[in-house]
Amino acid sequence: MKKSLIALAALAFVGAAAAQSSVTLYGVADIYVAKAKGLSAAAGSGGVATSRWGIKGAEDLGGGLKANFNFEQGVDLGNGAAAGFTRQANVGFSGGFGTLKAGKTWTPFDDIYGSANSGFDSALSANRAWLNDYQYTENPTAQIYYATPEIAGFSAAFGTQLKGNATPATTAAANKSLHIKYAAGPIYAGIAYEDSATQKATLLNGSYDLGMAKVVGSYFTTKLDNNGGKINSYQIGADVPLSSALTLSVGYASSKPSNGSADSAFSIAGAYSLSKRTLVYTGYRAESRKASNGKADGDLFAVGVNHSF
Repeated sequence: MKKSLIALAALAFVGAAAAQSSVTLYGVADIYVAKAKGLSAAAGSGGVATSRWGIKGAEDLGGGLKANFNFEQGVDLGNGAAAGFTRQANVGFSGGFGTLKAGKTWTPFDDIYGSANSGFDSALSANRAWLNDYQYTENPTAQIYYATPEIAGFSAAFGTQLKGNATPATTAAANKSLHIKYAAGPIYAGIAYEDSATQKATLLNGSYDLGMAKVVGSYFTTKLDNNGGKINSYQIGADVPLSSALTLSVGYASSKPSNGSADSAFSIAGAYSLSKRTLVYTGYRAESRKASNGKADGDLFAVGVNHSF
């Protein structure tokens, strides 16, 4: 009887210790087949979301304070290649004061960049046609990041990279960014700013859920430090739930660089949830890019599958 009580006490102690900390393995496997104008059909990785896997964990330190860590690695499902924990590698604390972390992590600017994009913020989004023109930094090396707790729907975040970790350290400016957002009920609105070695960018975005459709929109302006150019762009769209499993998304985007060229794109995409973790998607994006040397139209048709674990 005494031995049984000791065993039960030991099990209770182990269970209590385990409840104070947790480690989670997670990931996304996303692959699609696309056909672009003038090119042969090809497979791509990360249509709706970047294929990746990661480990995250938290330890309860008591008094509402937790220690957290996150390691995340991108994976190309086309060839199986993966390169270190280049997406996230950070450690920090969270509690009533908010969240503080250090290491490689997403910037406050990137936190809200895709929050109001049509086309499921995917390769089929209308504004994805010229995403590389923006040159904003997603997750700089060695960033110190702080996010406030949410108060009456409002929250904010600030991140800065120490100049000694910028590349090259002797000339590049350290990346700094911040965002302020409001999310309550059907309304979302956000503003973000980033100052990096390549650009100074401002983003305004928002959405409103009408029930029968969610209207989304954003305005993005950036000044490129490498050539003094400036890009102003906007996108609008709507996500329409046709059933509990099927959603249709349409969007239009326009971009106006200071060199005088004018770009526009239209997209339509659909996603069907087979379960809480698996969905199939398809869509079409048509784009028109006008440059000084002529007009360059293009289109993209894609179909893919996304599974989260």
